Amino acid sequence: MTGRSDATTAAPSLPVPRPARAGRAETVRFAATHTLPAFVRGAFHLRTRIVAAYSALGQQSWSAATLRALRARHGGAPVEVRGLSGRLLVLLDQRDIRRFYELPVRTLAMDAPDKHKGLSLVEPTGVICSHGDLREERRRVNDDVLAAGRPVHPSCREFRSLIAEEVSALVRGGELDLPRLRHAVSRIGRRMVLGEAASGDEELAGWLLALREEANWMRMRQGRAAAAEALYARAAARVEEYAAQAEPHTLAALARSHPAAAGPDAAALDAVGQAHHWLLALDTVGPTVARTLLLLAAHPAEQEAALAEADAGDSGRAGNSGDSEDSEDSGDSEDSEDSEDSGHAELPRLRACVQEALRLYPIVPDLVRVTRAETVWRGVHYPAGTAVLVPVLFHQRDPEHVPAAHQFAPGRWLRPGAARDTRLAPFSHGGGRCPGEHLGLLMAAELTAAVLRGNRVTGGRPVLDPAGPLPGILPSAGIRLTLTGR
Repeated sequence: MTGRSDATTAAPSLPVPRPARAGRAETVRFAATHTLPAFVRGAFHLRTRIVAAYSALGQQSWSAATLRALRARHGGAPVEVRGLSGRLLVLLDQRDIRRFYELPVRTLAMDAPDKHKGLSLVEPTGVICSHGDLREERRRVNDDVLAAGRPVHPSCREFRSLIAEEVSALVRGGELDLPRLRHAVSRIGRRMVLGEAASGDEELAGWLLALREEANWMRMRQGRAAAAEALYARAAARVEEYAAQAEPHTLAALARSHPAAAGPDAAALDAVGQAHHWLLALDTVGPTVARTLLLLAAHPAEQEAALAEADAGDSGRAGNSGDSEDSEDSGDSEDSEDSEDSGHAELPRLRACVQEALRLYPIVPDLVRVTRAETVWRGVHYPAGTAVLVPVLFHQRDPEHVPAAHQFAPGRWLRPGAARDTRLAPFSHGGGRCPGEHLGLLMAAELTAAVLRGNRVTGGRPVLDPAGPLPGILPSAGIRLTLTGR
């Protein structure tokens, strides 16, 4: 009787899920083809010669092959891999990636140790280097200033005007190269963030560039830390001087006039401190525009559609004597992930071209977060402090999940729901989604449109094959564009 009772009531033992761990050979291959190249090319300022060498060697195809092999061997489960600075949990399946984006930032924090070490040189009071309630308050101010979730920024009229002024001097001579484009974008960025007085301050630009180069080493050069901190102090003081006199439409003025900037915690908040990050982010627009124009040169049908939209947008503005305040506000949206579907964003096809260029060649090819609490992935418990990696570039160009993964197909961004598709994440998703997404798209699309309104891109180097797979890496430093007036 007793034995029969024990047999019927005993619970079946379920197998305990075990973590998937990369073996020694897999770890060496992952380091050689993925993490080491990412470190060498630079996280905060790309080393152009290294990027060019990786492009010639096909480094991105090595990385993709490594990740595909990991996914196949471990059945798509998250894989623990030994990285350069410790263990990484690499997410290789779309289910896990969706959960990655759903987790709150307080659980899956954005300030991974290596990133924090580097960025603390460039923006020590920025959102990404902040924690807890202070981070939330800084993020709220940052989102308000950048008009996160609004396809049309309240200052877009002024921003469009200064972009048009800078482009008028950019496209002379029938050829456009990256150095001239970078120079124009840097001026535009300073005018947007700090105002007209900062437009020609090449010394400030040099200081910020030097800080980014130091950040690449993530404080490995311990003897240079004090010099970098002194340089940051000089740059921060210069930024404060410009912010104090900046025009009302600039990001610095909007930050200074934010209610939180006058509150009891204003000193700790440092509302203008995020200006360093805004300048860093806007500087990435130059390479993105160069790649977008080169892709359009290789795809004549897409270029013709972009030309038509650019011309129509220009004539529409001329006939409307500038957008009214009501039309600017019509782009408001409560949900940043729905705002792309709202239909209010200007130049939608050109924005789609920029988004597609960023899908193919993202500014941030890997997302790294660190857990602040225990998390569970596929039934396996991982402690707080676990670094989690999403190889964004790999997933955005994964033929198993993304149609025409290696082709330039901007129309994918015009379909409903594209902004919420977690397979495509040039600006991330969820709580970590880039609040400057729409401002960056506005600037890049307006720059592209301004070039195309008077010109057709009739040639470019390097030459791209529109029929074949596009290269995994497209170094912007070597891009040259031939323009023909129209």
